Amino acid sequence: MANIAIIGSEKSGRTSLAGKLGKKGTESDITLYNLVKGDRIYAFVEANGYPDSLKSLINAINLSDIVLVCVPSSGLNAQVGECIIALDLLANKRGLFVITMSDKSNPTAISELTEKIKAITKGTNLEKWESISVSTITFEGLENLKEKIFSLGEEVRVANASKNDLPQRVMADHFFNVTGIGCVVLGVVAQGTIREHDKLTLFPTSRPAEIRSIQSNDVDMKSAPAGTRVGLALKGVQSKEFDRGYMISQKEEVSSKFNLKCKLTKFTPGLGVGDTIHLFAGLQSMPGTIVSMAIGGKDATQAQPGSDCTVVLTTQKDIAFSKNDRFLIAQLNNPKQRLVAGCEVV
Repeated sequence: MANIAIIGSEKSGRTSLAGKLGKKGTESDITLYNLVKGDRIYAFVEANGYPDSLKSLINAINLSDIVLVCVPSSGLNAQVGECIIALDLLANKRGLFVITMSDKSNPTAISELTEKIKAITKGTNLEKWESISVSTITFEGLENLKEKIFSLGEEVRVANASKNDLPQRVMADHFFNVTGIGCVVLGVVAQGTIREHDKLTLFPTSRPAEIRSIQSNDVDMKSAPAGTRVGLALKGVQSKEFDRGYMISQKEEVSSKFNLKCKLTKFTPGLGVGDTIHLFAGLQSMPGTIVSMAIGGKDATQAQPGSDCTVVLTTQKDIAFSKNDRFLIAQLNNPKQRLVAGCEVV
């Protein structure tokens, strides 16, 4: 199974593309779509709450193995730039640029746009990503795009198989009660293999939970390996105890104080002690404050754009995480540049 994010500006053609790639399912600020090809399942996540909600963008990216960045054939815009910065800060490795609405353009203009994409992604994690032009009206390029997705999906399948024996971790993105069943949670198995009747724990609340049953794409399963999008019926917890991003696992780090090594984007105004920020960790997000900072091992009060620093920050509530997780610092009150830094635990 492969999980694919579809991101871009509001009028980038992302919703039309998602509708042509899969069957629509659960909808909130992110919308889920499914495509079945033989014994392979592809789960698409459209960040339909973006650009109003940065959380929608980050959640779609962090739920995915592959990212499709939709760029309208009319040209680049600020939202495409923000998507590229987010993907670079989060160190995403697999994806494609999809030049949409190719029927409204011409081969020369599309070729020029492809070169512009190469230029702005040079030196980032995305510099080797391929650009493919498509039209959801004439269907030009759609089959080519699907073949590229299927090819990347095979890379993902191999990568996820290497995670099957790791400790179980499930990221929850939707949760609700079903009459006669109880608490049902939708999410992705980030690592490990989950099984019916596994006794795990909900973090950061440390509530014990048992997996009553497992479904994937409406098919009952006895177990689900890493990378599988699942629906879990849980025993011992209620849906009102969940928030998006809560982890179902054997063990998580839980804290409201973090020591993070950060790489600032060169487009941010900077980061300083006392700044109010928003911390994204997986699908969780929480307001926080920069308490202290060090640059090159020496105390500092301000980090410049494009620089490295180490910060101690506190959040309003506990966050569940693993020491290998990637974090992102944002300043939501800065409309021109919301993204500040990509971080990892020191």
